[in-house]
Amino acid sequence: MTLSSLGWDDAHAANFQPYLNSDFQPARVARAHKHACEVLIPSGLFPAACTGRLLHESLTHADLPAVGDWVVARARPDGSRLDIHAVLPRRTKFSRRAAGDRDIEQIVAANVDTVFLVSSLDDNYNLRRIERYLIIAWESGAQPVVVLNKADLHSDPSTAQAEVTAVAPGAPVIALSALDGSGIEALAPWLTPGQTVALLGSSGVGKSTLVNCLLGADIQDTGGVSEANFKGRHTTTRRELLVAPSGALVIDTPGMRELQFWPADAAAVDDTFSDLLEITRQCRFHDCRHNGEPGCAVVAALDSGELDAARWDSYLKLQREQAFAARKADASLERVAKQSWKKLTALGRERARWKQGE
Repeated sequence: MTLSSLGWDDAHAANFQPYLNSDFQPARVARAHKHACEVLIPSGLFPAACTGRLLHESLTHADLPAVGDWVVARARPDGSRLDIHAVLPRRTKFSRRAAGDRDIEQIVAANVDTVFLVSSLDDNYNLRRIERYLIIAWESGAQPVVVLNKADLHSDPSTAQAEVTAVAPGAPVIALSALDGSGIEALAPWLTPGQTVALLGSSGVGKSTLVNCLLGADIQDTGGVSEANFKGRHTTTRRELLVAPSGALVIDTPGMRELQFWPADAAAVDDTFSDLLEITRQCRFHDCRHNGEPGCAVVAALDSGELDAARWDSYLKLQREQAFAARKADASLERVAKQSWKKLTALGRERARWKQGE
């Protein structure tokens, strides 16, 4: 392995400049635990742990290493492990609001070039869920590709592919079967050396089977769908970066039963629904609320059937969620800023006492 084969480029090298001329080295996070990681460097996979200073200065869990991150590491004298001193700026990141009642950002994967949004052409198939994943994918900064798995279970995969293409402007849509390998070659343009691909989707859509197909080996456990409720079972329990024979870096993730915004930028919602925005621009009044005003192009499109009512309702619902998530995130950021100020004040007092004792 080389740094470039692990995804290192000029942008990451520029961010590493302050750490040159020392025994620091860049490393890429392959697995992340609470305060420990397993990282990849050209010589292989090594255990690593965050330094106490990094833990102390991190205001939130999102400041700590996540899978796909590039970190500043230093080897222990005995060579047994590496210490992580800093996390380099992330070029892209796939974030969601962590499950539970607390407003916490959870970084699913970082520094991803392409996101494979995996859905399945069985009872889990859901256009509205695909729209939600697309918003988060566009917000991440990576290129989304919708992968419709289990095409062998659908009577007309090409029709489903066309249906998804209509709600996924700007995102390629690929139908395939990871189980028998049919259609898998269509993913080749994104599986090139040094490129990072993350697989995201609900439980039971076949991500682990797809990962095994991409890696050419049974690396991940696979499981079926519950016959009782037709919901997927978790087979992947952790996020992990793996190196494919093609030279691409593949990040597998556990199935997500819940995907809440953290927060999605309004532009990400607009990117996902750009076809709807084209219709709204045809309204007679620029401030049209699409609620019975004269000359409303949206109402006309709904009446004529040009615009699907379910897609319009989905757009309105996701807009409301995005706005709500933004308001909650602002409150969270305000709390973090206060915590940061308290921490800096405490550090200042400690330094003042230390100087007085000199």
